[in-house]
Amino acid sequence: MNYPRLALAVLAALVAYLAYGFAVFAAWPSLQTEFHRYPGVYRARDDMMRVMPFGLLAILVGIGVAAVLYARTRPAAGGLLAGVTFGAWVGLFVVCVFVIHNWVNLRIGGRLTTYQAVVYFLQWTVVGSAIGAVYRPA
Repeated sequence: MNYPRLALAVLAALVAYLAYGFAVFAAWPSLQTEFHRYPGVYRARDDMMRVMPFGLLAILVGIGVAAVLYARTRPAAGGLLAGVTFGAWVGLFVVCVFVIHNWVNLRIGGRLTTYQAVVYFLQWTVVGSAIGAVYRPA
């Protein structure tokens, strides 16, 4: 495994994750509106900001895990297309074990579930793309 390239891939993927997230919430205000329909489920903005550092650390660790999985499963073949494919698989995993799981366990509606499924699938596809574009085997 090429650890310097792995670290660069994690950094690039984190930037891509955050940029995509900010862009989606800026471009799609109805998504925020949909979250606000469930104040008993989701934290208020100020409360969320207090715990945001833990969320950012968890995202960094998750992206690191994804980058290691990418590096271990695609040692010879790589690049942007491999990253897109890898990211789409991770995105599908996230939709199944996070989004749909939350829809089953939380009192949220189908519209929010659909928004989350689309957003998170695409976000992890973007993350995989960044990892694939940057990581190269040793």
